[in-house]
Amino acid sequence: MAQDRYAVFFKYKPQQEFSLTNPSQFLTSKALQRRDREKLALDSLDLPVAASYLQGIRPAIVELLYSSKWLNAAVVVADTTGKKWLEALPYVEKVNWIAKGFIPKEGDRKASQILNPRETDSFLKWEIEENYRQAEAYDFQNQLLGIEEMHQAGFTGKNTTIAIFDSGFPGMDTIPAFAPLFKSKRLVGQLNIVRPWVKGVFRDHEHGTQVASLILAYQPSSLVSGAYGAKVILATTEDVASEYPIEEFNWVRAAEYADSLGADIIHSSLGYLDFDEPSLTYSKSQLDGKTTYISKGATIAGKKGILVVTSVGNYGSAGGNSLVAPADATGILSVGAVNSTAAVATFSSRGPTADGRIKPELAAFGQNAVVIRPSGQVVEVSGTSFSAPQITALAAGLWEAKPEWTKEELLNNLLQSGSQYTSPDQNLGYGIPNFRKALYGTLLGVKEEELRGTLIYPNPIISTNLFIQVGKETRLFFRLRDGLGRLIFEKMAERQSSNVPYQIDLPVLVTGMYLIQASDGKEIVTKKLIKR
Repeated sequence: MAQDRYAVFFKYKPQQEFSLTNPSQFLTSKALQRRDREKLALDSLDLPVAASYLQGIRPAIVELLYSSKWLNAAVVVADTTGKKWLEALPYVEKVNWIAKGFIPKEGDRKASQILNPRETDSFLKWEIEENYRQAEAYDFQNQLLGIEEMHQAGFTGKNTTIAIFDSGFPGMDTIPAFAPLFKSKRLVGQLNIVRPWVKGVFRDHEHGTQVASLILAYQPSSLVSGAYGAKVILATTEDVASEYPIEEFNWVRAAEYADSLGADIIHSSLGYLDFDEPSLTYSKSQLDGKTTYISKGATIAGKKGILVVTSVGNYGSAGGNSLVAPADATGILSVGAVNSTAAVATFSSRGPTADGRIKPELAAFGQNAVVIRPSGQVVEVSGTSFSAPQITALAAGLWEAKPEWTKEELLNNLLQSGSQYTSPDQNLGYGIPNFRKALYGTLLGVKEEELRGTLIYPNPIISTNLFIQVGKETRLFFRLRDGLGRLIFEKMAERQSSNVPYQIDLPVLVTGMYLIQASDGKEIVTKKLIKR
């Protein structure tokens, strides 16, 4: 008789072993500190699934894989007879089929139970993202968000814990880009939920390693990412060989694990829409933030004071309402991708959600982003999987700078720093965020230019005449870089008085996005310039 994987949902949550009056039994001190910062009361979701229920279902199942306290459910291996037996139990609410077969331990004779692996090269989730090419300089993707300024200010994500959920992290424990992480013992925890009998996560698909490199890498000759000073929790939740809802449960289980260890941020460059069993594929109407298992879990994590950052998806060619779960969740940040002209990448999924909310919330560079592979090779890849982690890194640096901020304050300051905050849309949401604007601009209630006494106009620019009003000096060293960070123009500009702007006669520029770097010896200006 076929044995598949099921989610057994319970009606109640009686407790004998644990109590909300003694939370240190099931939450770390850091998790409790986060709840204090967020002024959150403990509730029943913090308590484990009733041990008596888990014991009571054992006669009907082949194996208990794990339980989820947030969903009040157990994930089990069972046959159809066992399923019927489970459904008859008085404390069981329902039993849902969530995956065909099961993943056996290496060398297990039951290996025939596992499905034939899906060919990953034809899998849309990774298809866009694995068009590798040799990497150019990584400066541009950092400059777009103000990561260089963040580092210059001394913020690298220190004292912030980021949980990363993905398909595996091969090579992370061996390549130089992550050596500082392990040398300073900042790996807080690791959990392989896909193969729970495996203790480590440094195996399987390299997607997770690439994503992590955009948050944690520190290799100045190759890639310096925004939050290379952060602590990290790693969890393998994605089974690339197949696509079933069990991976959503894996994600929620990892989120509970991260919460219990005190994670501040959950990063997830994963998304779910269509499955190997077509009848389970989500419709647009189900992407309302309330229906899918994973979006329920992401929303709960957000309510626990964790900032959840996730990729919006790579179904942009389908047009509007092309999200994947959990990007539709409420209280989180879903992230789209832009190209080198700051326009939405064609593959980047669009909003809105089924209930009309703007998605994505933010965007970052995701078309030919620089990452590091398990071999240590530096390459360019494309996908919202690689724009989202850059936002995670920015958020970690900001939270280090402002540890008193709540999750909602951090989220709102990021949104308000967006390049199109006053006119959001369903392509890029509130736009591309910026470190300085998020840290200072919203704090003081002024725009970045007003804060620094700087005006650069016209921007976007159509002609070749650019004007810069900055500082009190009369000489300004001006540099202009293209979307790949290459220097294309520099000039020493002069003016008669500080009451008039510098006039820069630019060369003829092609349409796209550029980066201005200017200094008068006292003031330093870094700003994006759009040529139309």
